[in-house]
Amino acid sequence: MNTDSLRLFAEIDLDAAIANLNELKKLVRPAKTGIMCVIKANGYGHDDCTLCKVLEENGVRYFAVSNIDEAVKLREGGSTGEILILGYTHPDYTEKLLKYNIIQTVTGLSHAEALGERVSEFFEKPLRVHIKIDTGMGRLGIKLFDFEKAVTEISAIAKLPGIRAEGLFTHLAAADSEANDDLDFTAAQTECFFFLADECERAGIKFIHKHCFNSAGGLIHYDPRSTLVRFGVALYGLKPDVNLKLPIKLTPVLSLKSHIAQIKTLYTGETVSYGRTFTAKHEMKIAVVTVGYADGYPRALSSFGNSPNGFMLINGKKARILGRVCMDMTVVDVTEIDDAAVGSLVTLIGTDGKETITADDLAVMADTIGYEIVCGIGLRVPRLIYKGGELIKIVDYYN
Repeated sequence: MNTDSLRLFAEIDLDAAIANLNELKKLVRPAKTGIMCVIKANGYGHDDCTLCKVLEENGVRYFAVSNIDEAVKLREGGSTGEILILGYTHPDYTEKLLKYNIIQTVTGLSHAEALGERVSEFFEKPLRVHIKIDTGMGRLGIKLFDFEKAVTEISAIAKLPGIRAEGLFTHLAAADSEANDDLDFTAAQTECFFFLADECERAGIKFIHKHCFNSAGGLIHYDPRSTLVRFGVALYGLKPDVNLKLPIKLTPVLSLKSHIAQIKTLYTGETVSYGRTFTAKHEMKIAVVTVGYADGYPRALSSFGNSPNGFMLINGKKARILGRVCMDMTVVDVTEIDDAAVGSLVTLIGTDGKETITADDLAVMADTIGYEIVCGIGLRVPRLIYKGGELIKIVDYYN
């Protein structure tokens, strides 16, 4: 395919995803711990069904998503693995959960009772669930304040008709931080969770899975007592925190590229974009690039007054952003890039010559996190899927 005709596109390197998976496997004891690949939010923007297929081909059995729609999409896309919904699902979707053999997170006894009632009323087979424990995240789950009360509630859930409680899990709040108080907090979350799991065992409640680690947890806090590690952002070659030193080599899976639509001269005193926030102090050559915040390119990359913030790569050189990033277009300075021309390829995330911009780099410029950058890439951006250096598929969500 001739990518020159594309307004904007993302390239997904499946070889990089497989390499990352193999690196992550080095961190766990396979006899004790399985890898659960988190592919919610369209696989963090990398196309969930494509990733699920290649990960299954490389031995992954467990997957996690955010909601029922994401789970059904994977099933209808051909996934035969175990799929856990990490978020809340309304009991009205119980039939769909059973139809597609989805494992549902339950947030407490009342949620489990509502799901169980629907199962017992209309269906013969039980609904598979994992019970969520709040050990300090402060979001979903049974709050772990009183161990005895928590064990009683978990026991009641496990005994409900129509419910098969297969797992117990929690989520770490600060595993990506190496600050001493955060290290202590993570250790406390982990130990409290496994103490609760042991208490449940002593009370006769048996679980197939007990898991607490996200990417950061698996990278720097791994404990074989966790039967699963839920690797998400690390699978895509990004750091849970840009300052985190990784024990393995991870490779970014996604690149994002666009083109120059027009080149023009900006004369001294002329302004650029909404709000006229950039004023030329001398004659400049500028380029209009076909990408904007509606595509997921952060508006926070706009220059603040005449102070540059973000940049792109054109012909191996940095082109700083001028003025505000618009909904569909962004203006950059190409005064020093002599060979910049209409149609020139623009790298927003990726490598061009000796220069590289990662999603984590973009996140630092935009004062956010790499997760938000890749998850925010819109569905109007086609994904070009590569394997072995060859383009094997184009995922165009609009066609």
